Amino acid sequence: MTASVEVFDRHRRLLFTVAYQMLGSVADAEDTVQDAWLRWSAADRTGVADPRTYLVQITTRLALDRLRSARTRRETYVGPWLPEPLLTGAGPVASAPPEPDPDECAELGEQVSLALLVVLETLSPAERAVFVLREVFGLPVAEVAAALGRSEAAVRQLAHRARSHVDARRPRFDTDRQAQQEVTERFFAACAGGDVEALLAVLAPDVVLISDGGGKARAALRPIVGAEKVARFAAAIAAQGAAIPDLRIEIVEVNGCPGIVARVDGAPFVAVSLVVADGIVQQVLVVRNPDKLTGLAQP
Repeated sequence: MTASVEVFDRHRRLLFTVAYQMLGSVADAEDTVQDAWLRWSAADRTGVADPRTYLVQITTRLALDRLRSARTRRETYVGPWLPEPLLTGAGPVASAPPEPDPDECAELGEQVSLALLVVLETLSPAERAVFVLREVFGLPVAEVAAALGRSEAAVRQLAHRARSHVDARRPRFDTDRQAQQEVTERFFAACAGGDVEALLAVLAPDVVLISDGGGKARAALRPIVGAEKVARFAAAIAAQGAAIPDLRIEIVEVNGCPGIVARVDGAPFVAVSLVVADGIVQQVLVVRNPDKLTGLAQP
């Protein structure tokens, strides 16, 4: 039993990331990993030559089942739906954040960014699974086919379709982490100071702000488009937040990038992620639904 626990724990982070990429939900990803453990612990493992491949297959199938049922629930969701943000750093981001370890690059930066997860929401469940396994984790076609129970030819077709779809819709993304940090700090300072002009200077003319309250917190029911509208909305929200007792706001690493998280009495209250390109903000993604903030709990 101890050996099986050790093997599973060795791959737990990978399994969580696969499930999170497919579901866009921290809670559902954690539940999927737990279900995978139950399957693993009850299975006859004598014929399992590659535990990693076997566990990824189990997790993928479980996540696919959850994804299909989740899509039905999201049809009645109040307002725009955004993925759940995930705290990927332990504390405030330094002014010059260190480069990520190459071995962890599949779990950082654009690969887990909220912007990419938003685009993945537009894929079919099978396309999303293939994209995650092939494009994000680089699994061989044969392994992906085995995980999905499809032929290799079908997987290649799904991969081509998913890649084309994502490439056409994903926003431009600045890979310079220092630039992301600086723009995030400028956005944060402008919001905190209620400085609309400073906000306009850091926003792209066609910037889009999407806020997710899920009917449980105040949020815009439609995307807000345009620098002027976004700047005034952000400044107004910041002014309202300033009146909340015990509100603490900091820049931390969210989904592999600098993000803004506000807490009240230590509990996550709102998360803001920015999509930065060419030194300005292209998208502002605001998550206020309290049910979606569990992934921001500090360790």
